[in-house]
Amino acid sequence: MRMALSSANITSKYLKGDILVLDDIQKINQIDSEGALGVNAKVAELIRYSFNVTTNISADSVTNIVVGGMGGSNQPAILAKNWLQSRLSLPIEIVPGYDIPASVTKKTLFIASSYSGNTEESLSALEQAEEAGAQIVVMTSGGKLADIAAEKNYPVYMLTTGIQPRYALFNAVSAITHLLEDSGFVEGAVSELEAAGDNVQKAVENWLPEVETADNLAKQIAQKAVGNSVVIYGGPLLKSAAYRWKITINENAKNVAWYNEWPEFNHNEFIGWSVAPENKPYFVVELQSNLEHPRVNKRFEISNDLLAGNMPTPYIVDVVGDTQIEQLLWAIKLGDFASLYLAVLNGVDPNPVHLVEELKVQLKK
Repeated sequence: MRMALSSANITSKYLKGDILVLDDIQKINQIDSEGALGVNAKVAELIRYSFNVTTNISADSVTNIVVGGMGGSNQPAILAKNWLQSRLSLPIEIVPGYDIPASVTKKTLFIASSYSGNTEESLSALEQAEEAGAQIVVMTSGGKLADIAAEKNYPVYMLTTGIQPRYALFNAVSAITHLLEDSGFVEGAVSELEAAGDNVQKAVENWLPEVETADNLAKQIAQKAVGNSVVIYGGPLLKSAAYRWKITINENAKNVAWYNEWPEFNHNEFIGWSVAPENKPYFVVELQSNLEHPRVNKRFEISNDLLAGNMPTPYIVDVVGDTQIEQLLWAIKLGDFASLYLAVLNGVDPNPVHLVEELKVQLKK
């Protein structure tokens, strides 16, 4: 049974993909009161940010990399791992919680990541990494984490300030890329990231509020998604982008969303779509790449044919870019804008995450 939308969270007059509101700049600005659309239009600026950090980390002294971070502060590591793991000779593990794995030792590069610098899970993981004698680098914009870094002389990548953590993704992935290249783990990654960012910056021009819905792919996706739970699929090369879509739709649009990846989809979730009528309250998006393994793309095609009549017809996004990182940035930024326009259609300010803040208050009691 579908539940009625709460009037406290959704302004009903904006529902059902109202073309007029998405092409009304004044109404968009009224809802997006803190200018999230403007912040999200910055790509190259965040990637080409100057960090000026010197570390004593050497690839020769490290056997594994562990990143401790939550929410918007673990997404940069997820993206970097998706992009660079095949070029690294050592594993990257991401710890979204309080406790670190036993694999953290003196030969571990531990990256303590918290945009605010006050995330309790990240601070707990850092304390344990210290006890294990790990080689520590900090990524933050301030808070307790910055204070600890200053007190203990940890290398610290200070991120741009004054925005929501999730909006700092490209800034933070740039920091990780600089760290990995400067320490000798990879070569040529920084220039590749910057070139990709420059190209995606041009693409963003097509998704700005001034571009009307008829010519704006991000607005069109939001129109199709409104009133539905959103399910996003991607192959191995784009799995972090699919995850990012889920996160931004959750946080920006205050909308339920899930994600999964091929070929794992075919071994479980595939069956979940096989029964019941196709008019489920879902909007399904598939992020497809011409760089994927041919068998992955064949799975997309065959699965959609087999599920026709049960799964809602997927909205296929043919992701643009000549390299994996360019496709990842392009797909992520399209999803960011689509989620912001979905927030407009849902009548909710995309910036605040009041429930998260209330949870933190309750946890302190």
